[in-house]
Amino acid sequence: MGFRCGIVGLPNAGKSTIFNTLTAAAAEVASYPFCTIDPNVGIVPVPDERLDALSRLIKPKNVTPTTLEFFDIAGLVKGASQGEGLGNQFLAHIRNVDAIAHVVRCFTDTDIAHTYGTIDPRRDIEIVDTELLLADLEIVDRRLEKVNRLLRVGEKGAEEESHLLEAIKEVLDRGQRAGKFIKVAEKPLPPDLQLLTVKPIFYVANVNDPGATEQNQYIKGLQELAQAEGTPVVVIAGKLEAEIAQLNEEEQKEFRQELGLKDSGLKRLIQVGYDILGLVTFFTLVNQDLRAWTLPRGTPALQAAGKIHSDMERGFIKAEVVSFEDFISCGSEHGAKEKGVLKSQGKDYVVQDGDIIHFRFNV
Repeated sequence: MGFRCGIVGLPNAGKSTIFNTLTAAAAEVASYPFCTIDPNVGIVPVPDERLDALSRLIKPKNVTPTTLEFFDIAGLVKGASQGEGLGNQFLAHIRNVDAIAHVVRCFTDTDIAHTYGTIDPRRDIEIVDTELLLADLEIVDRRLEKVNRLLRVGEKGAEEESHLLEAIKEVLDRGQRAGKFIKVAEKPLPPDLQLLTVKPIFYVANVNDPGATEQNQYIKGLQELAQAEGTPVVVIAGKLEAEIAQLNEEEQKEFRQELGLKDSGLKRLIQVGYDILGLVTFFTLVNQDLRAWTLPRGTPALQAAGKIHSDMERGFIKAEVVSFEDFISCGSEHGAKEKGVLKSQGKDYVVQDGDIIHFRFNV
């Protein structure tokens, strides 16, 4: 699994259309709030040109890409944190994802009435952010009550957690996400304290015409806000991409070329997701089975082996590693050995993006 991405936004921002685009699934799309009450879930293979190149070169019997899980979460509205529009149920779904893709409406459509009358990305973002902040404040307040009771009876660790929660509460009260504070403070949250504003977030600007981005006044405002926040923006023409997704692979390529689109919205979104989560991909080839695996950047070889199977981690001997570029240049693992570019690495070796690894183990 690559990562789990929750798609959020106001009603009619185009979340389900974007979801359909990314997963080529048939999620229901309608122009009214709460069309999506339970989240649609789609698991999609992560497109990787390196995996395709390896497959063409070595012609394995099986090729297994890493995957990405999308959750299409119902539209948030003002008062969601207080249960308006089944808001608490929707917010609970967001807590289970690794990253949040906030779909922002940057298009006009006479057939779709905007929930708040006009198109205003800054206002829409503020509405959703406020609900996430309020939901986190409620969680922090409840946790503080519990921790302070434990503090009064001398529970070990309660004082330190109380200080952390008070600091987080102050950040949230100022209308700021808790994620930046946690990163700067370098103080990990308790594992069972799942805050929404700690999760990495990026904006998905939903547009009508991907070729008119520079002329789109809504995108300009969104990008200015995002730049000030340090938040990535992905521009996707939801309806158009959904139509393209229905074509076969060759037709998709031709259509994108005609429109001047370099790659798909899925590919651009995945790249941003990998970047903000700090993920890398490595490959294995065992018994004609070529697989891609996703890990957090900085993961040592021992833990990478454990991701494949616990026996590999328990009986780890060494990792034989060659970079993707060297493997392609040499044409095979045997060629990489002959040219000396396949290296034996120990358990502390940090896996690099694009590594092709053969784990040696004994149990």
